[in-house]
Amino acid sequence: MSGLLPDYMVPSAFVRLDALPLTVNGKLDRKALPVPDDDAYARRAYEAPQGGIETLLAGIWAELLGVERVGRHDNFFELGGHSLLAVRLLAQALALGMKVSASNIFDAPILKDLAPKIELDSSHYTPGVLPVRTIGSQAPVFFVPTGYGDCSYVFPLVREMDIDCPVYALPWPPFEEARRSSLEEIATKVTHAVRKVQPRGPYRFAGYSSGAVLAYAIAERLLYLEETVSFMAFIDVPIPAMSPAMTDTEIALQMIFEPLESLGDEGFEVLRQSAGQSSVEQLFEKARQIGAVVGRPDLYYDAIRYAQFHQAVHSYEMPSLPVSVHQFYALEHSLSRRARLPAAPDANSPMRGWDRILGAEFIQAVPVPGDHVTMMAVPENRRVLARQLSAALNNSPTTHPNSNLDVK
Repeated sequence: MSGLLPDYMVPSAFVRLDALPLTVNGKLDRKALPVPDDDAYARRAYEAPQGGIETLLAGIWAELLGVERVGRHDNFFELGGHSLLAVRLLAQALALGMKVSASNIFDAPILKDLAPKIELDSSHYTPGVLPVRTIGSQAPVFFVPTGYGDCSYVFPLVREMDIDCPVYALPWPPFEEARRSSLEEIATKVTHAVRKVQPRGPYRFAGYSSGAVLAYAIAERLLYLEETVSFMAFIDVPIPAMSPAMTDTEIALQMIFEPLESLGDEGFEVLRQSAGQSSVEQLFEKARQIGAVVGRPDLYYDAIRYAQFHQAVHSYEMPSLPVSVHQFYALEHSLSRRARLPAAPDANSPMRGWDRILGAEFIQAVPVPGDHVTMMAVPENRRVLARQLSAALNNSPTTHPNSNLDVK
């Protein structure tokens, strides 16, 4: 509907009535109209924030508004914001080096519309690194994004953690459509940003889901530069399949359309049959024909980025590094309506298959309640994860017993 009407004409809630209540004069009886319940309100499909400014703003919004996550199509005021909270939003944004005014917030309350109006002050901001927590006496910890390029999970998790160190998020560097980057090349770019914040080790990294393989590649790069990596936290990170068995189109099918709640099984089957003989562009054209992506042109560009990153991950020749890993694994298996991206046969074991690369003695498997999604999305589970991750960080050594190994 939002693709046909301006925002102010799109209803915020829908209630089905057998008949409109009327007064004795035959006019609409507004007082007799039922109050919409929570399920009546229109919900936009969640899409993760993109880029540094959107991710920083989403973290501030989530904290101020008390919501679990903020998507790039969310409206600050529709989520519960008001003038006083807008002032606090402005203060926190300015503290992080954003050049923003109150009028920007009121004129463009939707996250993706507000972000382009904001610049980051270079004196308070290091490109490629998002400050989540800037105080602490211990070495910082750097979080990498998920396989969707989403860093927004870091903000609610860190709010629950009891640590004495700065925290930074490391968004993906820009992807070039004409040229594919290997995971090693992506890691080199991110490593350069990390060393601007922390010139020397020991370094500490954490990551959630398949995107955390990037943290491992960053560790490889730092060890090659004769630096120390003292801590690695994997949050339910299965070891990837050994070869890129899927095409870009098949990756787009699984990552974009598999979780799309508005797409039924019949529509998904149409796209699945089309994926084998289609390019990503042709797959999206088919999706438009069946009404699966109406008003969402941005999804196509997301699919290209996701496919590039996952091809890089599955093409990565993973070395055995002299690092220890905490694997915080979900106790429950995720239930999916459709097939997922391929993973190694032992990807559901507590160590998630990493013992084949590092050896079991260098992996500490820590159970977390919930499945791959709910371990982070459900507050009770996330608090357990935050407590366990905090304990691991607070007890982490500064060096690894095999840190004198030569890594090439």
